[in-house]
Amino acid sequence: MGIPAATDAEIAASLATLAEEPWRDVLPPVIIATEGRDIEVRICLPLNVSTRSLRWSIERENGEQESGECALGTLSVEAVGESGRSPAAQRRLRLPAQPLGYHHLRLETTGETAVSLIVAPLRCHLPSDLERRKYWGIAVQLYALRSGKDWGIGDFGDLHTLVDWSAAQSVEAIALNPLHALFLDSPQDCSPYSPSSRLFLNPLYLDVTMVPDFVESGEARAFVGSSATVGMIEAARSAALIDYPAIAQAKLAMLELLYRHFRTRHATKADGRGRAFRDFIEQRGEGLGGFATFQALSEHFGVHDWMRWPESCRRPESNEVAEFALGREQRVSFFQYLQWQCAEQLAAVAERARSKGLQLGLFGDLAVSVDAASADHWANQGLFVRGARVGAPPDPFNEAGQEWGVVPLDPRRLRATGYAHYISLLRANMRHMGALRIDHVMGWQRQFFVPAGGAPADGAYVRFPLDDLLAIAALESRRNKCLVIGEDLGTVPAGFRERMAGANVLSCRVLYFEREHDRVRRPSEFPELASVSVATHDLATLRGYWTEEDVAARACLGMFKSPEEERQARIGRAQDKALLLQALREEGLLSDEVGAAASGWLDWTPGLSAAIHIYLARARSRLLMVQLDDLSSEQQQANLPGSAIGYPNWRKRLDRSLENLMTDHDIRDAMAMIARERRR
Repeated sequence: MGIPAATDAEIAASLATLAEEPWRDVLPPVIIATEGRDIEVRICLPLNVSTRSLRWSIERENGEQESGECALGTLSVEAVGESGRSPAAQRRLRLPAQPLGYHHLRLETTGETAVSLIVAPLRCHLPSDLERRKYWGIAVQLYALRSGKDWGIGDFGDLHTLVDWSAAQSVEAIALNPLHALFLDSPQDCSPYSPSSRLFLNPLYLDVTMVPDFVESGEARAFVGSSATVGMIEAARSAALIDYPAIAQAKLAMLELLYRHFRTRHATKADGRGRAFRDFIEQRGEGLGGFATFQALSEHFGVHDWMRWPESCRRPESNEVAEFALGREQRVSFFQYLQWQCAEQLAAVAERARSKGLQLGLFGDLAVSVDAASADHWANQGLFVRGARVGAPPDPFNEAGQEWGVVPLDPRRLRATGYAHYISLLRANMRHMGALRIDHVMGWQRQFFVPAGGAPADGAYVRFPLDDLLAIAALESRRNKCLVIGEDLGTVPAGFRERMAGANVLSCRVLYFEREHDRVRRPSEFPELASVSVATHDLATLRGYWTEEDVAARACLGMFKSPEEERQARIGRAQDKALLLQALREEGLLSDEVGAAASGWLDWTPGLSAAIHIYLARARSRLLMVQLDDLSSEQQQANLPGSAIGYPNWRKRLDRSLENLMTDHDIRDAMAMIARERRR
């Protein structure tokens, strides 16, 4: 974090420097205030300051201004300290309440100081009818969708189809995996939770035939009709696993043709689509330009790890990077074009969901951070702690601890910059979304830093400014009319869930974990302000759980320390299933013929899956999410944590196509029963 601490002397000096920080500046770097309340501002001035009055002015984000003046003597001294060797006093200035938004406060004493003033609501957005009714939705891994027209990976066109079908089944939300941009030069690195950028989208999700330039370009249509492309698409479409390199090669080649046509036909100033593209570039600003430049540089150097680039290009603000972007304007423009098309297609799906009556619409997912070699890290190096990775400490469930391979933000630098990057992240990921899941939301309070290259046992928790981050999330949630769900699984600090509930952040509750001693939590016992589900992408599917496919996979990969540990895992699973069967029986969800099996064995059937989902549908929690994998009785889970190799993490496609699922009467009946339960 840039704090010298190699020796006792350095530690002592650093502690002294940190202790001085609150006394060094007249105003803190950013002020977070609450809607409808007077604003209290801590000011710090030399004890013997000569000025006798303070002038202040607030410039609101809409351009309006308010100002005032007060006598310094009316502000009582709250504390005395030192800045350097000069005594200083902290005083409290009270300002009138301001409207919601991002404003600027200026203070005139012996000089002028200006800082950001953020006024936020106490709570995040909740739909107006959420207190009167309960929502439900489908959770999907977009890449896993299979259809008769895809290119070997689920895309925004398939999402259109899913929206239409879901609307007909009274579904109110569709939850997606993170759609963050990954690395186009290494598409096999496909984890959506280790992205290159959380600000931009993955162009492999584009339905290339829906790009307007496809209809106009004879060259593009010829490419699609060629025997080589047809063969590649058919092979990829029928495969059980996603062939990311082959798909990326084909899609990017196609998109190159579409961009070439666009540039030839529409780049003139008078053309409507050309204007729309330029408007998009202007709206997304320097962030988009930097991201596109990063991709062009990755392509040029043959590697996206910018720490392996020439020294002159490792800093985005260098003259060499500016000259590169100028000299390769067309290539940078191509990558901007990809983001434009991603934004257009995602916006179209979101609008489709709204028009079809999905109350929450699309439900996004914000990953906890980015890969160390990412575009976001390159563009914002001062904000990240390069020498650390985010993870989790050793605990009884994972004795080795966890290291997630993503680089953490520096909470001190985040605050010093007025949280600008964090605000951009929320805006980018709430755009077009009716709800947003915050991965590892406990990171708003603390994150576990692991030294890069070290073991989790060498790590430590680092505190984050929870109140500030939560307030900004509430403001962006309100402005974007976006529900916030906090993924709070794992080690949760005491009082954290209560703090989140007080701010209208929904908790995540997973059926597998909802146990109280020797019983499964009953539907009436789930918290109201929560999103409930059977499982997550990191856990066994319902069928896999019941048939113990996940236990078998871990055994096959040598993840158990001994045969005895595996045996205990299977014994524990049998006990868990017996408890769940008992709960189903008490809710009247098992027929008389199988009720007696509640203390023994029951084979997996779609009917059992339906009973479990109806059980959860009865929960009083305001949101229920049902995995499409579970509706379609998938065996393997999307990701098996701890299995870097040997398991098809993030590559498994659904066994059945959307066309097949949409005509399955059992699935339709199960969805109808879930919808009825949620309406009760």
